[in-house]
Amino acid sequence: MSSPSLASDFESYSQWRSNLSDQIADYRQWLNHEDLNDSQRDLRLQQLLDRLAEDKLHVAFIAEFSRGKSELINAIFLSDLKQRLLPSTAGRTTMCPTELLYDPAKPPQVELLPIDTRATSATVSEYRNYPEEWHRVTMDITDPDSVRTAMQEVCRVKSVGVDDAARFGLYDPGLPEISAPLNEDGSVSIPAWRHAIINFPHPLLEKGLVVYDTPGLNAIGVEPELTFSLLPNAHAVLFVLAADAGVTKSDIQVWREHINLRGSQKGRLVALNKIDGLWDELKTDAQIDAEIDKQVKDSANLLGIEPRNIFPVSAQKGLLAKIQGDEALLRRSRLGNLEKALSEELIASKQELVRDQTEAELTDLLGSSRALLQSRHDNIVEQLGELRGLQGKNEDVVEHIMVKIAQDKDAFERGLQNFQALRSVFSQQSVKLFQLIGTDAMKAEIDRVRASMVQSRFTKGIREAMNKFFADIDGNMDQAIGQVEEINRMMEAMYRKLSAEHGMARFTVPPFSMLRYSKELKRLKGAYDQQINNLFTLLTTEQYLLTSRFFETVASRVIHVFEIANREAETWLRAVMSPMESQVREHQMQLRRRLESVKRIHKAADTLDDRINELIGMQVEAKRQLAELDQATVYIHDLLNSQATTQQSLAA
Repeated sequence: MSSPSLASDFESYSQWRSNLSDQIADYRQWLNHEDLNDSQRDLRLQQLLDRLAEDKLHVAFIAEFSRGKSELINAIFLSDLKQRLLPSTAGRTTMCPTELLYDPAKPPQVELLPIDTRATSATVSEYRNYPEEWHRVTMDITDPDSVRTAMQEVCRVKSVGVDDAARFGLYDPGLPEISAPLNEDGSVSIPAWRHAIINFPHPLLEKGLVVYDTPGLNAIGVEPELTFSLLPNAHAVLFVLAADAGVTKSDIQVWREHINLRGSQKGRLVALNKIDGLWDELKTDAQIDAEIDKQVKDSANLLGIEPRNIFPVSAQKGLLAKIQGDEALLRRSRLGNLEKALSEELIASKQELVRDQTEAELTDLLGSSRALLQSRHDNIVEQLGELRGLQGKNEDVVEHIMVKIAQDKDAFERGLQNFQALRSVFSQQSVKLFQLIGTDAMKAEIDRVRASMVQSRFTKGIREAMNKFFADIDGNMDQAIGQVEEINRMMEAMYRKLSAEHGMARFTVPPFSMLRYSKELKRLKGAYDQQINNLFTLLTTEQYLLTSRFFETVASRVIHVFEIANREAETWLRAVMSPMESQVREHQMQLRRRLESVKRIHKAADTLDDRINELIGMQVEAKRQLAELDQATVYIHDLLNSQATTQQSLAA
């Protein structure tokens, strides 16, 4: 079966995520039961729950052909099937980028996007919206032959003429690194499919694991989404070398240009596969280990990393050992060392990411709930003090108190005019922010660049159009950063004013930054610049098609970044204004209640003791709510800060 460490850590992470969702749902239910929820707060809680429910763990396996990459996926994740799920034979097997996942809304199947779609500039992401464009091979998971037949589709190739291969971006004499070789008859053998999605009900996949199988430099070079989206956004990337091939020029190129970007090795692991080829019955174990160590050191030197970051393994022997239950062979395959490193890198970093995304939002929501309850409790205590001070006093004193409360109420309602003015300015500032990060203007700018590319076949013209494009969106993002800071300052000032003038709880404006969007745009520009710089001054038709495809991918990623920025900004703006609105409503309600209470006592409609007893009951209720909220807060923060591999369930 799968590695106990990896499988159990993955299970623990899934349980941690499930427990966190349960705690958030319990908090939401408690708010509804205590009549403390509102539409904005409820929407934010729903978004948190949706984010956790849709959470995925993405692992990408990258290698040139014949490195044993598919076998390594079988050995690490799928050995409990007691057979090979992904095809693995001598030579090249995986011919197109392949996703391995599980979607319960679909049957077990292999979805295949025809290679002919590369004749268009549309990206794979766009084609996901058009299911009729995909070919499907369903499978019966209880029938090994059915599964095997479906899986073999990812290996299928077809022969086409040179012109067609060029039209698909798979043949160009000027770009040999991305070109398929010519056959003897002058045809070109190319993958039959552009992209494959395997939907398979495996326990790890059901819990949100997504595995990408990417076939080398050729696929990375011609499928820009791998460069701009899949690899940068994978939570872990496993780069696979082979002991029998050494580190080749194309291995180094893939590593430097697509994996080890800017020298960052976070979430990046290297496996040196096929060490069983070094096993020799005529050598001692020490001699074999020394030979493996030498290969590791040589590979590390060529890649520019520490030897401890390369994990020698035998995927084939590891898979065989797991299927046969051979512990000695499993240890000799060294698969456990790689699985342990992958588990630590993947689970820990993913949990940290989810924790960071969730904690700030929950802390703000819990804090605003507590501030509201504390304000309510403090108002009750203040009313009790006022009414107890009236015991034994004459009617004139009661009337004096009533007049003072009425004056406080009038003063607060006059202050509301400032609040309404602030809301108006806040609305204007929000509109301005959304204009800067809106997608409509961005799409118009993309259309302009697209038109410039059609008119120019020279890289100089295309580069100038792209430089202007990125300069414009960088300018918008810089202005958006300034706009966020302006809104921050305005809201901080208003929070201070309400606290000083009316004794309302002091809030800190929730943190929000546009920096990560700005960094992502700069990363996209760098990747595109690298692509343009690799081309000649005058583009051939094939190079032009490839460049157009890269641009369309960049454009879709830019729009995606701005869409996320829009959603996150909208959530932040609600988080900024909603607590203030809740406090204003609560303060207004408490002033009305205080005035009504003293009026009724003044008119002898209520006895003073009756009203005091009523307030004491309300104080007890407020204390209960505060205690329950504090307990829920402790549970949630303990759960957030626990480690997925050791955490205990707090949902019970």
